[in-house]
Amino acid sequence: GPDAELAALEPAHERLGAADPEEGHARYLAAVAAGIAAIRAGELRKVVLSRRVPVAGEVDLPATFVRGRRANTPARSYLLGLGGVEAVGFSPEIVVAVDARGTVRTQPLAGTRALVADPVESRRLREELLSDAKEIHEHAISVKLAVEEMAPVCRPGSVRVEEFMVVEERGTVQHLASRVAGELVDGLTSWDALAASFPAVTASGVPKRAAFDLIRRLEGRDRGLYAGAVLRIDPDGALDAALVLRTLFRCGDATWIQAGAGVMGESRPARELEETREKLASIADHVVRSREPGFGAESTDGGAAHARAPRGSAARR
Repeated sequence: GPDAELAALEPAHERLGAADPEEGHARYLAAVAAGIAAIRAGELRKVVLSRRVPVAGEVDLPATFVRGRRANTPARSYLLGLGGVEAVGFSPEIVVAVDARGTVRTQPLAGTRALVADPVESRRLREELLSDAKEIHEHAISVKLAVEEMAPVCRPGSVRVEEFMVVEERGTVQHLASRVAGELVDGLTSWDALAASFPAVTASGVPKRAAFDLIRRLEGRDRGLYAGAVLRIDPDGALDAALVLRTLFRCGDATWIQAGAGVMGESRPARELEETREKLASIADHVVRSREPGFGAESTDGGAAHARAPRGSAARR
């Protein structure tokens, strides 16, 4: 059956060392250095800078979704087609969720270390994450902005930090995570809560407007769906918005993955580059190539593939 066939496939990922050219590293390191300079000059406090890595050949999106969903630990996952763009992703966090009773929650994740096969090394990296001044500072200002954004749409006194700076495991990385909640003001809707929180601070920066301007200047291209949101809307007014990260995108003949890192005044460009590589592995390790006939994929030498995955969409918590 399909499960047995999928299990027999080898991941099609050409390891990032081969698929991630050095010239891309140089551009990203220069962008991070420029971001640090802007922060130290007082233009802003944090900016999340991302980079794209192209994926060669044809990708079987449904097979990639199944493999990646089994191997990852996302907050939400999705397979979709929208406006000529297809995407398969394993989102680490929600932008905002509102239940039918009007309780609003957001889940900022900021601060990252790798999650590796060796549990002793993963524990060491976890302790390093929990004691790193830059990562703690980055996380704290992200949570502070989340509280400030939620306050105008929530009842006075209802906004609370339900969980602060715990460690969440997400695929190939571990993050500092917090949860902020509040009760929606009477007369407002879940759309008001989304408008207050979107775009996510953890994919933009602090303050947001200055971060948007710097991102446009340093990244040099439209992000498209990256750092957007995939929504689930219920008839009772509930809303769930997953942040579009850890995602593979396909548009026309181009296929790519994308990841970013939060840049602060204390950042080191080489570490921020490495963080993007750690995040990219959450999707890159599970890419499978298309083949003919039928369902499945070939393992990977980067050669051309033949079949295109059927278009459609699926979403899963």
